Amino acid sequence: MQYTHLSLLMDFAFMSLLLFIAQFLRAKIKVIQYFFIPSSLLAGLMGLLLGPQFLHVIPWSGKIGSYAYMLICIMFGGLFLGKQEKVSFKKIYNEVGDTFCVNMGAEFVCFGSALVIGGAMMKFFFPDVFIQISLLLPSGFCGGHGYAATIGTALNNLMGRTDCVVIGQTFATLGLLTGIFLGVACINYAARHGCTRFVKGAELLPEQCRTGIIPPGKFPSMGDETINPMSMDPLAWHFALTLIATLAGYKFYYWYKAYLPNIELPIMCLTMIAGVILQTILNHTPFKNSVDSHVEGRIGSALTDYLVGFGVASISITIVMEFAWPILVLCLLGIATAFFFVFVVGRYLFHNFWFERSIFIFGWITGVVAIGVTLLRIVDPDSLSGTLKDYGYSYTIQSVVEVFIIGLTPALTVSMGVFIPGIVESIIGIVLLLYSAKVFGVYHEKWNELRVGEAEVLNAQQK
Repeated sequence: MQYTHLSLLMDFAFMSLLLFIAQFLRAKIKVIQYFFIPSSLLAGLMGLLLGPQFLHVIPWSGKIGSYAYMLICIMFGGLFLGKQEKVSFKKIYNEVGDTFCVNMGAEFVCFGSALVIGGAMMKFFFPDVFIQISLLLPSGFCGGHGYAATIGTALNNLMGRTDCVVIGQTFATLGLLTGIFLGVACINYAARHGCTRFVKGAELLPEQCRTGIIPPGKFPSMGDETINPMSMDPLAWHFALTLIATLAGYKFYYWYKAYLPNIELPIMCLTMIAGVILQTILNHTPFKNSVDSHVEGRIGSALTDYLVGFGVASISITIVMEFAWPILVLCLLGIATAFFFVFVVGRYLFHNFWFERSIFIFGWITGVVAIGVTLLRIVDPDSLSGTLKDYGYSYTIQSVVEVFIIGLTPALTVSMGVFIPGIVESIIGIVLLLYSAKVFGVYHEKWNELRVGEAEVLNAQQK
């Protein structure tokens, strides 16, 4: 069947229906609530089951596998829109140095260990499998469906393959499930041993966190209307800016490809840079204060729901079965790495609220930041540990570093093999962790023993 504009509309309309049904299921089914399974993941699984590979109920166009990459490019176009605060590395270093070092170190170690250890396992146990599959593990686990689509697309282009995106989306889906189910298990284990400071179990969270339904009178604001609706709808204004950055990124990609066809730059990185340039220009115009970062954040979150849904629904079971054992072995490596950062690295390197900060890392290095936030809200529902604030502040620099990881690693693994890039990234990650230990300290308190500053926060909470 020929792909048309109506095919695109129908794909998004069907996914919208599945998201609606998934949210209804989340509000009604206790098991789903207990594990805080995102509606987008449920929608994707339903889309996979109801699609052409199984029940043939939903006539997906056949192009839904390409939507995840398109949506992540749009999302990154608006990532820095509305942000005017200048990044101060000195301030970040002084205020959240251990958070930055551990979080950035975790990402480098996840990529590096996957390439070195995962690459060695692929070479030894599965010599017929392309060794760059080991890169798709951290792409899906650390970056979710968006990064999996980006790096998978880059590998497809560089290696002339067609299956890397599907494998990456499989890792991302398994990572989400790992983050949710094993993350809740970690929380229950830590609560029983007195490691959690604010709650004693996931079942104590407010009803709205489990069902997803916010009661009247408690609705938070999605952002400010920075443009008068008589002139232009504020949401249309913000979405237009996001698409302008997306347009610039895509146009630059096709322009430079005409001159440098062998160089592969991820479009998501180009749209992000275009967004930064656009915001810089706006800062010198009367529209300086007319972009609300909260609204841009909501646009990005909305795109993420569709991204995850389409990413899961487009997984090819045939390809998954072909690479089932390599995927399973690599997933075990990813899970082991995540546990290591919770119960070893986080326990010894975080100055306070070590488990709250560590379980957040567990969430985002097995799925996406949203899973980390979900797990964090279970153990820190009132955001008293400072984990999110510190991460958000340090991420201003971490996001820039991520651009280089995503942009350079695929090309390096194809041109040099996985081991040299893996060793370099592992060394960078280890150096960051050692630096944190040297400068910000190593903490040897018992699991359930209070650390500096925790007693004051807990006393204030009780008052």
